[in-house]
Amino acid sequence: MIWQQIYDPFGNMIISTALAAVPVVVMLVGLGFLHLKAHYAAGAGLVAALVIAIFAYGMPAEMAGKAAMLGSFTGLLPIGWIVLNIIFLHRLAVENGATKIQEDSLANITQDRRLQLLLIAFSYGAFFEGAAGFGTPVAVTAAMLIGLGFKPLAASGLSLIANTAPVAYGALGTPIITMAKVHGYNLMDLSGMVGRQLPFFSLLVPFWLSWAFAGRKGMMEIWPAILVSGLSFAIPQFLVSNYIGPELVDVIAAISSMVCLILFLRVWKPKTIWTATSLAGHKKDQAAAAELDASWVGGIAPGVLPPLAPAGGLAPISAREAQVASPAMRGTPSGGSGTASGAVGPQTFTQHTTAVVLRAWMPWLILTVFVFAWGLPIVKTALNGIFAPNFPIDGLHQLIEKVPPVVPKPTKEGAVYTFNLLSATGTGILLSAVVGGLLMKFNLVQLVQAYGRTLWRVRYSLLTIALMLGLGTLTRYSGLDTTLGLAFANTGVLYPFFGTLMGWMGVALTGSDTASNVLFGGMQKVAAEQLGLSPNVMGAANSSGGVMGKMIDAQSIVVASTATGWFNHEGDILRYVFFHSLALAFLVGVLVTMQAYIYPFTLMVIR
Repeated sequence: MIWQQIYDPFGNMIISTALAAVPVVVMLVGLGFLHLKAHYAAGAGLVAALVIAIFAYGMPAEMAGKAAMLGSFTGLLPIGWIVLNIIFLHRLAVENGATKIQEDSLANITQDRRLQLLLIAFSYGAFFEGAAGFGTPVAVTAAMLIGLGFKPLAASGLSLIANTAPVAYGALGTPIITMAKVHGYNLMDLSGMVGRQLPFFSLLVPFWLSWAFAGRKGMMEIWPAILVSGLSFAIPQFLVSNYIGPELVDVIAAISSMVCLILFLRVWKPKTIWTATSLAGHKKDQAAAAELDASWVGGIAPGVLPPLAPAGGLAPISAREAQVASPAMRGTPSGGSGTASGAVGPQTFTQHTTAVVLRAWMPWLILTVFVFAWGLPIVKTALNGIFAPNFPIDGLHQLIEKVPPVVPKPTKEGAVYTFNLLSATGTGILLSAVVGGLLMKFNLVQLVQAYGRTLWRVRYSLLTIALMLGLGTLTRYSGLDTTLGLAFANTGVLYPFFGTLMGWMGVALTGSDTASNVLFGGMQKVAAEQLGLSPNVMGAANSSGGVMGKMIDAQSIVVASTATGWFNHEGDILRYVFFHSLALAFLVGVLVTMQAYIYPFTLMVIR
């Protein structure tokens, strides 16, 4: 029996919208204000969504339960699978002592933590977003930053802020390609239009990131390097998206940014070296260091796994030494490092031979190769041809219809779970971890033991991701999120601004720019045509605005807290990044509004 979605069950959009927002509000309030553990908050939100979907929206109970189940499966594979395996790789690197050598090698490029942040969180993270997406960049960069001595809130929050501008072209352009295919946009026009919005923010985000970490004065001290980092990303992003296509935008831009910044730092140095590893003025971040130090390495007993055997007669580095940064690098107890601005003179770091440095970075180099390979369509297709069974969800698949005004005519919703274990990015990460572990002289027994401990450590994070994806999938199939979207669509001349926020909300709810584009891409097209605007502007706005919602979606926050070992602090992370997410989304909305109405910004529009 077909069930058609209802978007205004009470005949009053104010009441219907308020009710549709309840599940998300329950989860966010539980996380951000009631300080509930993430899996409890996610479970409460899911229960609220089930009640409202069944009793207010009239969704059959069996369909509601199966929609939540489908979302939970999707949460475990691919998202949870990525988190589990990247944490496994990170723990091997920490226990092996590689992270301390990585810190020393980065210090030989620059000892300045602000510049290390640009290299890792912004440029290197963008590469993983472009190659893999789906939570990989936050998992990788947050784990690397915490291994290099950054405090938990800094590592998690700043990784989330950095993973914004690249998101629209993530996973080899999947969000753009999917929107064009599903809703009938011209692929190159849509890719080009996004490429005329996001480069402004690719330039802004490195400045914003540095300000969030070190404050205004700390940011201004390194503005030349920030400018190089942002411009060398934004310019290739514009050129590739407009003249080549969406597939390799992030990969090319990220490599350009990393290379240009490293070369620039050979000829330019900041006047003072910033060594503090906590957020300027955030006492909670500073206080968390002791808690993290006591718990993160403790999951694997020091001495159980083999130390890295460096060349040149250097002594092996213990797990404890690898985890704890040297006192010279920690800054003052207030989070500064000797001056009011948090800057001091250069510190001394161990000089390692090239062979030792390469061995220390080897796990991440191997990871880069595997993740890039797993992101290639030809590899995914080949692996899916070997094993990727599809499971249509009986009682849900093709039994729910979306109806106008969301779509031009009633359209059935598919509900198929693909068990693509071989082609999943997490499998590539697992294989890279095994290869890297063997090359770091772990034996198979030690690898299996370490994996079991990792699985036990992240069990609640995996449960949380499953519950949150269940909530997001249920709101999609029940029409709750569409009700929220229609509320934005009824804003008339202000629609370019609020339509952008609709994309932001879509990603915040679903955790995916791709899912948000599928959900609201058609609505954006219809609303733009009714208002006499270019559909390309609003389709692009959905994706461009959506990237700013990525930092507050529940699954990304859980990925960040898990990667940094800062368990049960998801609410702290959410409260920290929420302002940044909303402020940046507002700025995207302002730009889109100017492109819609104000000369000369209207000249940028692809019609």
